[in-house]
Amino acid sequence: MIAAQDLVERALALRTVDESIVIVTDASEAALRWAGNSMTTNGISTFRTWTVTSIVRDADGARVGTVSSSSVEEAEIADVVRASESAAAAAQPAGDAMDLLPAGGVDPGWHDGPAGTGIDVFSSVAADLADGFDGADRLYGFAHHQLHNTWLGTSAGVRRRFTQPTGSVEINGKRGDASAWVGVGTADFRDVSVATLLGQLDTRLGWSGRTVELPAGRYETLLPPSAVADLMIYLMWTMEGRGAQEGRTALSRAGGTRVGERLTDLPLTLYSDPRAPGLEYAPFVAAPASSETVSLFDSGMDVGRVDWVSEGVVGALAYPRHAAEEFGAPVAAPGENLLLTGGGGADLDEMVARTERGLLLTTLWYIREVDPASLLLTGLTRDGVYLVEDGRVTASVNNFRFNESPLDLLRRVTEAGVTEATLPREWKDWFTRTAMPPLRIPDFHMSSISAAQ
Repeated sequence: MIAAQDLVERALALRTVDESIVIVTDASEAALRWAGNSMTTNGISTFRTWTVTSIVRDADGARVGTVSSSSVEEAEIADVVRASESAAAAAQPAGDAMDLLPAGGVDPGWHDGPAGTGIDVFSSVAADLADGFDGADRLYGFAHHQLHNTWLGTSAGVRRRFTQPTGSVEINGKRGDASAWVGVGTADFRDVSVATLLGQLDTRLGWSGRTVELPAGRYETLLPPSAVADLMIYLMWTMEGRGAQEGRTALSRAGGTRVGERLTDLPLTLYSDPRAPGLEYAPFVAAPASSETVSLFDSGMDVGRVDWVSEGVVGALAYPRHAAEEFGAPVAAPGENLLLTGGGGADLDEMVARTERGLLLTTLWYIREVDPASLLLTGLTRDGVYLVEDGRVTASVNNFRFNESPLDLLRRVTEAGVTEATLPREWKDWFTRTAMPPLRIPDFHMSSISAAQ
């Protein structure tokens, strides 16, 4: 199989149109599953995906054609390049056309081979799970590790390279009719403590020894970091500059956007940073296609920290270069991690201890948008909703459907705790690199009772 960087150079050399962009990703993945206190499956896989984008410039603008392939046959490179060029010739002019970025040197590691993973990355996880399998609770779960090696080259001379590690562990525990979930994201599993996760499961399942039925309504609610992550991720995904400028999103306001508007008096900052320790992602754009928040013409562009909310104030929206030029706004690319800071030093247990009466959630599930204009979301609680009375958890309660907007939650939050790395439950298949605090919401809206477990 031809080396990824050689594939980039071969495809670029075959170009007959004005410009081209080539992105190659060599991926290695390992997975481990268990059910009913025994290992069930494990495996590893490797694969390659690559994309050729051809650009034809004429008096009407720039026409773009993109063709992707998973072939590892060197003989097929020319066919993909020609198909991409044919698609470009037949395309309509691109609305986000810009000049490609100039060369800025070759990234370190450009000439290196791909990093890989294997089942041995789970060795300590598997050994520690064996102790849990000896207990009375039924354990189910999944551990996953990926290494995605990406090479990006353009006919303008850009050469970028990054290896992205992504890992997670999720464990469901069942005791009688009670169910609880814990999970953690990781880059290499060295920081994963299965014993800690099993201890959390034991505590939560123990809380389910007593059950209470509660009606729908508004409750003082403690959102753990995982649930906060799911809500804040959705907020970031909707922070697109063009949509806000055109009055189509919850970040719109008459004559412009809500950038500069105060959401909360708490000094909360929601940001993405490709260099956040333990949560790193590629510090450049690698876009095989354009969207409202990212442009393929920006491929190779450096990205840095973006404060979406800065000390309680809306700080930025996502603008590719073309949209930024059109609206006179700063260029900002959507991040692949998300952190919320600015809370106090209390952890979730300490916040529980200060709660007279309220609910403690575990995770959110099946989140869907109801109203884009207000960013109203609906979803379900899952795997543990607990009643807090006089500073301690006294029972589990039934699940609910909720209706809330993350923007409105930031307006109403009365306490934020200490920020910690966490794994979102709903969006974990797409987004694992988050760090969030627990939040106290005085009137979280549980709109109806749910039969979900």
